[in-house]
Amino acid sequence: MANIKVNEVIGRIPTQLYVNGQWKDSSSGQTFTVINPATEEKLADVASATPEDGMAALDAAVAAQREWARTPSRKRAQILWDAFDRVTELKDDFASVMTAEMGKPLDQAYGEVTYGAEFLRWFAEGATRTMGNYYPTPEGNIQVVTIKRPVGPCLLVTPWNFPLAMATRKVAPALAAGCTTILKPAEATPLTSLLFVRVLEEVGVPKGVVNIVPTSSTPAMTGPMISDPRLRKLSFTGSTQVGRALLREAAQNVLRTSMELGGLAPFIVFEDADLDLAVEAALATKMRNMGEACNAASRFYVHESVAQEFTEKFAAGMSKMVVGNGMEDGVDVGPIVSARQLASVEELVERSVAAGAKIEVGGKRLDQPGFFFPPTVLTVEGADNPLLEEEVFGPVAPVYSFASEEEVLELANRSQYGLAGYVYTRDMQRIIRLGEELEVGMIGVNSGTISNAAAPFGGVKASGLGREGGVEGIEEYLETIYLGTPRA
Repeated sequence: MANIKVNEVIGRIPTQLYVNGQWKDSSSGQTFTVINPATEEKLADVASATPEDGMAALDAAVAAQREWARTPSRKRAQILWDAFDRVTELKDDFASVMTAEMGKPLDQAYGEVTYGAEFLRWFAEGATRTMGNYYPTPEGNIQVVTIKRPVGPCLLVTPWNFPLAMATRKVAPALAAGCTTILKPAEATPLTSLLFVRVLEEVGVPKGVVNIVPTSSTPAMTGPMISDPRLRKLSFTGSTQVGRALLREAAQNVLRTSMELGGLAPFIVFEDADLDLAVEAALATKMRNMGEACNAASRFYVHESVAQEFTEKFAAGMSKMVVGNGMEDGVDVGPIVSARQLASVEELVERSVAAGAKIEVGGKRLDQPGFFFPPTVLTVEGADNPLLEEEVFGPVAPVYSFASEEEVLELANRSQYGLAGYVYTRDMQRIIRLGEELEVGMIGVNSGTISNAAAPFGGVKASGLGREGGVEGIEEYLETIYLGTPRA
C-alpha cells in the first residue's frame, strides 16, 4: 500500500478527544506528534488530554452507566457484532495505520486486524450469556441466588505494541458486560485506537459509553480519575514497573484491577524435541511484532545434546529475515517503535556481551534512517546474564544450554515474571510435569501460537492479575451478587 494511501487514511481519522459522544480539542489546546518509526517522519498531531479532560470523560461514563447497564444484552451484542463487521470491512485502513505508526510488517498488521476483530465477535457472543446461579445451602435453610451486574465505569489503558487488539480485548468485554469506558491509548500509537472509536461511533454506541483520551501526560491525566471513587475498574497492559505504580494508586479506593504486565517467556527445547519444528516456532514467536510482545519467547533454554544444532539453524533463520519499512513487500522485520526503545534494546545487548555472551548473528543497530535493529542471536554461558533476567522487548534471542529437566525448571522459574512459556518435547509425562510446575499463566506445548480470543490470556507473579479473552474475560467486568432467602 503506497504511502499516499496511508496519508489519506490518516487524514480521515479524527485526531481529537472523544468525550460524551463529541469529538473535541484538548481543553489546553495542546497536541503531541505521532511519528513513523521506519522513516522518522510526522504522521499526525493528536490532541493531548489534560486532567480536566480525563475528568470530563469520567463524568460522561458515570452519567451513561445506568442506562447502558439496563440496555438489553442482545442490543449490546448487536453493537459489537456491527463493530466486528465494520472493522473487518476497514481492514486495509487499520492495517496500514498500524504499520505506519507502530512499524510492524503489513502482513502482521493484517493478522492483528483479524485477531483484534475476533474479540468483538467473541464478546458479542458472550454478552447474552452472563448468567447467575440458584441452589440451596448444604444445610437446606437458605436458598442461594447469584446475579451478575456490571462493575461500573472502567479506565482502559492500552500499550503501543498491539494498538487494535489491546483496545478490542478490553473494550469489547466491558461493553458486553454493561460497563461504560474511558480508553487511554499509548502515546506512540493513538491513531489506530482513534479509528476504532470512530467505528464504535458509526455503529451506534450511545454517547458517554465509550470515551477516548489520548495524552502525552499519562500519570497527570489518569491520576485524578483513579482517585475518584466513581471509577470502579482499571485495566492496564504495559510494563510491570508502571503496573505496580498503578496498583498503588488503585489501592486508595480498592479499585477492581486487571493487569497484563511484563514477560520473559522461557522457550525450552528438550533432547527429544522435533528440532526443525522447534526452530520454526522459535523464529515465529520470537520475531512476531519484532519481538515487541509480552508473550514473545525471550529466553531460549536448549538441551546440551542439541544446543549447537538448534543454535546454528536458529541463527541461520534469523539471518535470512529482511529488515525494512513494513509497508514494503518482502519485509519480515520492521523498526523498533521508538528511538528510546531502540536504545534500550541496544544497551541490553551490550551489557549481555560484556557479561560474556557471544553474538552469533546481528547485534548492532542498522546505520540508516528509522529505528532498526537486526534479528540477533547470542549464546550465553552464565545463567545470570542480563538477557536471561531482563525483558528485552526486541528482536534479540539469547540461547543457553541446560543439562537436565530439574535444572531448566529452576532456571525458568527464577524470574519474577510468569506470563508465558513454550515447551518442546515428545514426552507426555514431562509435559504434564511442566504444566504443573512451570510458573507461568500460559504454556505453548510444541506450538509457538497461544493467543486467541477464546482463550484466557494472562500471567502469574509479576506478570499480572486477571485474564483477558476466553469465558473468563467478561467476568473481569462483572460483580457477583448473592441473594440469600430462607427456604420454605
